[in-house]
Amino acid sequence: MNITREKLQQATDLVSSSDFDAWLIFVRETAQGSDSSVPLLLDGDLTWHSALVIDHEGHKTAVVGNFDADPIIASGDWDEVKTYVEDIKPVLIEVLERSVRPGKKIAVNYSESDDKADGLTHGMWLCLQNILAGTRFEGTLSSAEVIVGSLRSQKTPSEISLIRGAVKEGNRLFGFIEKIARIGVSELQIFDEVHAVMHERGLGFAWGKSGDPIVNSGPDSMVGHGVPSDLIKIAEGHIFHIDLGVEKDGYCSDVQRCWYVGENVPNDVQQALDAVNAAIKAASEFLRPGVEGWKVDDVARQSLITSGYPEYLHALGHQVGRLAHDGGTILAPKWARYGNTPLGLVREHEVYTIEPGVMVEGRGYLGIEEMVVVTADGCEFLTERQLEMPLIQC
Repeated sequence: MNITREKLQQATDLVSSSDFDAWLIFVRETAQGSDSSVPLLLDGDLTWHSALVIDHEGHKTAVVGNFDADPIIASGDWDEVKTYVEDIKPVLIEVLERSVRPGKKIAVNYSESDDKADGLTHGMWLCLQNILAGTRFEGTLSSAEVIVGSLRSQKTPSEISLIRGAVKEGNRLFGFIEKIARIGVSELQIFDEVHAVMHERGLGFAWGKSGDPIVNSGPDSMVGHGVPSDLIKIAEGHIFHIDLGVEKDGYCSDVQRCWYVGENVPNDVQQALDAVNAAIKAASEFLRPGVEGWKVDDVARQSLITSGYPEYLHALGHQVGRLAHDGGTILAPKWARYGNTPLGLVREHEVYTIEPGVMVEGRGYLGIEEMVVVTADGCEFLTERQLEMPLIQC
C-alpha cells in the first residue's frame, strides 16, 4: 500500500471541491518538528524554506531547496518539483501565478481551534507575508482548516487497516499487563515493563513516552495525564486502570482497560462499570455521519448523569490516526477550551475514541476507552468491548 499516494489523491479532491484555488503548505527544517500535514503527503524531510502547492486543477508542485529535490522526484508522487538556491520567492510566485486565479484565495495551515491544522508557525507566517507583499497574492491567505481536517480525519481503507494493526498490538500488550499485574507491584514497575516489551516488539508511542501508558491503581493515583508512581502499589480493593496508546507502521491505537483487585467484583464497582458501558453504548448508537460532535458527547454525558454519576470533565472522544489525538471534529461539550471542534460534523471513515469514566470512592478511576470507525449509517467497533471487570486476585 502507498499511503502517501492515497492521501495526495484525497488532498487533490479536497482542494478541487473547496472554495480555494490552491492549498499551500509552507515549512522549513521539518525533521525538528513541523506541520503535521507534511508526513501525509511526503516521505522524508525538508530542510530549507519549502512550499507544497496543490491547485484546484489537481496539479501538485513541490518548491524545495535544490538538495531536497532528488528524493521527491524519485518518488514520482509530485507532478512537478521546482528548485531554488538563493531565494524561494521568485519560484514560489511563479508557481502561484499559474495556480491561483485573480480574486481567489490560498489556503494555508492555521487554525484557532484545531491544533493539527495549525502547522504554519508565526515566523513562517511573517516570512510568507513578506514574500507575497506587493504581489497580487497579498491578502489572499485563509485558513486551510477544512482541508486539513478532512484529509486527516477521513481515513482510506489502507489507513483503517493499519489502525486495526495498532489495536491488535495494543491488545497483545494488555494481555502482557494482565500477567504481570499483581498485588505489591508498583505503577512504575508496570510502566517500565510495558516500555521494555514495546521496545522489544518495535512499537512506538501514540503520545509522549513519559505518559504512555497511563497507569493507575487505587484512589490516590494521578487521574488524567499523570505519571506512574513507584510508591503506589497494586493493592486489594483497588481499581487498576491502564490507558495505552501504541504506534505501529505510522498509525496509532488509544484504549483504556480496567481490572478489580480482589476475589469478587463489589457492587459499587459493578454499578460504575455498567454505567460507563451504558454511556458507551448510548454514544455508539447515536454516532453516525452528519451529527455534530457535541451531540454525541451529550448523549453519553446524560447517560452517566442519569445513572447517578457526575459528568466527566473532559471530551467523550477524539479522532485517532497518525497520532492518538488526530485533530478534526471531536466528541466534546461546547466548552470554550475546545473552540469550534465540537461543532464539526461526524463523517464516514473517521475513527473516534469513546471514553467516559467515573471515580469510584475509595477504589480509584474506572475508565473504559473503545475505538470505533464511522460507517455509512452508524459505527463499527475496532476494539473488542470490555463489558466485564476481570480480577487481579489476592
